[in-house]
Amino acid sequence: MWTEKTMLRIPGPTPIPPRVVHAMGTPMIGHRSGAFSNLLVQVSEELKPIFGTKENVYILTGSGTSGLETAVVNAIAPGEEVAVIVTGSFGDRFAKINEKFGITTHRLDLEWGKACTPELLASFLDQHPQVSAVFATYCETSTGVLNPVDQLAKVVKEKTDALFIVDGVSCLGAVPCKMDHWGIDVLVTGSQKALMLPPGLAFIAASQKAWDKIESNPRPRFYLDMVAYRKNYEKETSPYTPAVSLIFGLREVLQMIKEEGLEEIVNRHEIMKEMTRAGIKALNLPLLAEDQYASPTVTAIANCPRYDSEELRKILRTKHNLVLAGGQNHLKGKIFRIGHMGYCDASDVLITLSLIELALTQLNVSIELGKGVKAAQEVLLQYV
Repeated sequence: MWTEKTMLRIPGPTPIPPRVVHAMGTPMIGHRSGAFSNLLVQVSEELKPIFGTKENVYILTGSGTSGLETAVVNAIAPGEEVAVIVTGSFGDRFAKINEKFGITTHRLDLEWGKACTPELLASFLDQHPQVSAVFATYCETSTGVLNPVDQLAKVVKEKTDALFIVDGVSCLGAVPCKMDHWGIDVLVTGSQKALMLPPGLAFIAASQKAWDKIESNPRPRFYLDMVAYRKNYEKETSPYTPAVSLIFGLREVLQMIKEEGLEEIVNRHEIMKEMTRAGIKALNLPLLAEDQYASPTVTAIANCPRYDSEELRKILRTKHNLVLAGGQNHLKGKIFRIGHMGYCDASDVLITLSLIELALTQLNVSIELGKGVKAAQEVLLQYV
């Protein structure tokens, strides 16, 4: 097999468009130069529609988790309490970051594969009205669940004066997001998911309400100090050495987004989600998330007596050059996940489903070859 033809269908890092790879090879420039200032201002402005905000979007050199930690250390003061919605591994990560800093953390733990409804959050906040912030995960990568953050934001505003802080790492750039309109106070995403870049950049924006808190927060922080990023951005620069080559790539990604259009990108991801789920259902494989809360960027398929998900992934990887993701934490070895975000379209979904059918057949699972692909094709025909 040709390893360069490996098909990476995991929920991050995701494939990188060739033109973005080329852009990242742009000759290096000084990060204190006028050329970099122009680059930084351009990409920061063009990130705003993806966030759905008029606020500045700040670029950190670090993974998505660095953005999550940035949200915590800037927005939560010593002695405060927070609520964290935990619907999977990354909600759990938000809780652990808070706990690491000694913050009293009230966890709203839900069964993995379930979404947090407004009713559940409202009841939980009735028990914890004193919290200064509520943390949520927009797309829970580990389970393929898309939480209704627009509705959750409304509950937070009705029930408390708390900040609403959202992890959008595995979905921003592929789903609707109206940070200002919905009332999200701090929003974080990363480079290696729907934004079609290598890992290494995190992006964060904050409301004016959040900034009032951030600027008065006595909690020590240095590299992740949002005040430093804000002050330096006013001078069109970054407080510390940025990942210049990744930002060159980001400029090209944003150009691609502009060319396709955000609405069209959201529609493309919805179609891929519907195709994937239709194909998996046609093969009688169990989906983890309900249709109502299914993510447009990643689909999780549960184990069943008919096959072993790790054996299936192994055959796909070694025999067919297709890489799918496994489960995390207590779901390790119990599910597999298909990433369909960023540099991905309907034809990639059809290939993925076809190879899954082949691998299942090689595992002696009784299926009708072509049935999953046919179901996905029928979905696609409704849109083309």
